[in-house]
Amino acid sequence: MTDFPAKLLAGYRNFMSGRYSDERERYRVLAETGQNPHTLLIACCDSRAAPETIFDCGPGELFVVRNVANMVPPFEPDGQFHATSAALEYAVEVLEIDNIVVMGHGRCGGIRAALDPSMSPLSPGDFIGRWMALVKPAAEQIQSNEFMTQAERQTALERVSIRNSIANLETFPFVKKRGEKGELSVHGAWFDISSGELWIMDSKGDFVRPDLTELPVQAEQASA
Repeated sequence: MTDFPAKLLAGYRNFMSGRYSDERERYRVLAETGQNPHTLLIACCDSRAAPETIFDCGPGELFVVRNVANMVPPFEPDGQFHATSAALEYAVEVLEIDNIVVMGHGRCGGIRAALDPSMSPLSPGDFIGRWMALVKPAAEQIQSNEFMTQAERQTALERVSIRNSIANLETFPFVKKRGEKGELSVHGAWFDISSGELWIMDSKGDFVRPDLTELPVQAEQASA
């Protein structure tokens, strides 16, 4: 086995002397009482779009699931391995979270692969190719639109994929049940890495910029 990455060890050292030292009591309580996150956040594996950083959340606040292109598959209890579905089930049934947020982001590599299946070194038969088949119909329609630039196609599919994942969430009986009871709300969001802008999905499925000026002061200082 090779040496553990020195950069990670240095980061851990900083964590222990900084954030952990400042929040030692919080970690102790979480260890003793368990986690009680308010939101399940389904995000991409992309290292540039870390949910805890974007939403300035501390330990115990978010239950995060990350996969390529932040996708939710449909409900398929077929005996296969379904990591995202298992995490979703745990969050809803065991942790009883209040919110589910599917967050996509700009310049997503998985979405780019869906728009261009021949993209080297990936192929339709690889794991990513098969995974991105979840949005294949939408990708084919968007890619054939000659009136859009490639960048516009990319952003369009990133956002359509979020809506597709939210539709797939409704196929899970436990999600639909708690939603109908008013115990669970589902949201979509899209983060622009280059500008830091956050766009949220409204009731019509459109993506709009939230008005942050209306937030109460305590919400902005929640992590202080």
